[in-house]
Amino acid sequence: MQLRGYRLRTLVLVPLDDTSAQWLTELGAQGTVRDDAHARLHALLLRAARAEVNRRSRRPAIVGVEADDLAHQVAADAMLAILGKLSTFRGESRFTTWAYKFVVLEVSAKIARHTWTKQPLTPFDESDWERIPDTFGLSAEREAEWRDLLAASRFAIENELTEHQRRVFKAVVLDGRPLDVLCIELDTNRNAIYKTLFDARRRLRKTLVIKGYLPEDR
Repeated sequence: MQLRGYRLRTLVLVPLDDTSAQWLTELGAQGTVRDDAHARLHALLLRAARAEVNRRSRRPAIVGVEADDLAHQVAADAMLAILGKLSTFRGESRFTTWAYKFVVLEVSAKIARHTWTKQPLTPFDESDWERIPDTFGLSAEREAEWRDLLAASRFAIENELTEHQRRVFKAVVLDGRPLDVLCIELDTNRNAIYKTLFDARRRLRKTLVIKGYLPEDR
């Protein structure tokens, strides 16, 4: 809640700096005042996005047109998020500092997505099974305890799961692929991914219960 250059937070009036107060006033105005404020905010976000993309994208390298396109996506999405959350600005920092945080979050998410989309989805192969012990922290000293369980799990995954379930299970559980990336690649949504994982885990558990590796549900 804004009150003549103040923010009301936990019943304490927090004064805003003049620049932040002006941003809020103009972004909440009508007509050309608001349009001009939107244009200035977008330009500010785009400059910040370009700098952040350049700083964060050295590994993997994102350059040229690809980097500029990413910066424009970041600026557009950050601006939508900021305009939707203006009422949450509490004046604990300058408005521009607060806005920059949205750019940082967007760049982080989009670079992670870019990284994963460069790594195509692949089916289970022998190398995946070989890296499972390290992935899940299974120690060599206790191999006798988990070797049979791993073999039973492999049998269940290869014989009880559908091809789609195996693909999703490997991408999320073994590879750690972000759900938003997987949704784009499979042209689906989070709920469908959750349902696929739920069904896959239920089938795996059923097989491991039958083979005596897990207790039955009571």
